[in-house]
Amino acid sequence: MMPFKNGSCLLAVVALTSCATYDTPDNIAAIGTGEGYQAQYRTPDVSRANAGFLRSSEINASRCKPPRGGSGGKGTGAVAYALRGERLSRNDLVDIRIGDDDTFNGNYVVSRDGTLKLPFLSPVRAQGRSTDEIESDIAQELLAGDFFVDAPRISVRVADFASVLVGVSGAVFEPHAVEIGGIQGDQVDSLRQAALGASTEGRNLSVALRAAGGVRPDADLSAVQLRRGGTLYEVDMRGVLEGRNVTDVMLIAGDEIDVPSRGCFQEDLMQPSPISPPGVSLYLSNLTQPAAGNAIAAVGQEVRQVPYGTRYLQAVIDTNCVGGARSTSADRSSVLVSRDPVTDVSIVIERNIEDLLRRADRDDFDPYLLPDDALVCYDSTVTNIAELGRVLGLAAVVAAVVK
Repeated sequence: MMPFKNGSCLLAVVALTSCATYDTPDNIAAIGTGEGYQAQYRTPDVSRANAGFLRSSEINASRCKPPRGGSGGKGTGAVAYALRGERLSRNDLVDIRIGDDDTFNGNYVVSRDGTLKLPFLSPVRAQGRSTDEIESDIAQELLAGDFFVDAPRISVRVADFASVLVGVSGAVFEPHAVEIGGIQGDQVDSLRQAALGASTEGRNLSVALRAAGGVRPDADLSAVQLRRGGTLYEVDMRGVLEGRNVTDVMLIAGDEIDVPSRGCFQEDLMQPSPISPPGVSLYLSNLTQPAAGNAIAAVGQEVRQVPYGTRYLQAVIDTNCVGGARSTSADRSSVLVSRDPVTDVSIVIERNIEDLLRRADRDDFDPYLLPDDALVCYDSTVTNIAELGRVLGLAAVVAAVVK
């Protein structure tokens, strides 16, 4: 292999080495001082003078607005009577039986206008109401129409709950209208369908929150707002993260849910729960050489899935960015690409993995991962030097051929 003339090989080494050095990624927010979405994004103190003093939780909490629902009333706090129990919605299937008279007996579907239409009777309002309330209205209609002298025995039972479309906005990861409830055709239980009565958990408030991507870490769960028919209700959902059996409201078509924000990152919300994201999908790249496709890179067609509440350091280990021979694998670094869900501004955080592994105060600079975060892993210094040698070797071969 022939060397370059006039010291060109040395110049190439210097040039390539300088190209391999990069500045710390810039961000619009003052990430370095803890003013990002979570304080764990801030830059580690190189001097380690503050090792052992965990301040991230304090920094996060300092930005929190007081909970709108107050400090009490957690878990199964009082919920307005209008939200309790089963409530009918459009397209629900209802079984109605009236004494021994077969004239009105049968299965009815709640109409698009939210009413039940029995023969010879005025439409009975059903949307958002309980079966007891509907039984009372039907009795009044029968007496008013002189069908009975005395109020007959009436049975109104739900035979099947339909799916409903509700709007979810505020401090959730994917605010949009979601369809919840209902059963797919291939999952229908024929015995349950034939039985009198129906039950479902698929139309609960918690299901709607999770269908909208789950609540964000800045959510105020003390006063989740539910607007129904022009009336605004507030539901305390804090107990769901504390192992309490909260009152989970049953939703109807047209409900609008808004989750207010406390304006701060709450670490206690970073845990799996019925209202949290089902997990975190990580987009990753940890190749020494960029590949032409996923198959060649052995990454697979899907991104890596990690549990909600996973931290940066756990993720880089899970994505094979850590470990190996100490002499060749030390001093690796990794970049976390995230997005502030409040401002919708992207954030890029770079960490020296080995340094973070050895810090006693690592939790201060070890951020939690959010849905759709991306990880980029960079190789160690030894690997970079070996790669530099490979490039120079190829350059020398090309120069020799050209000569």
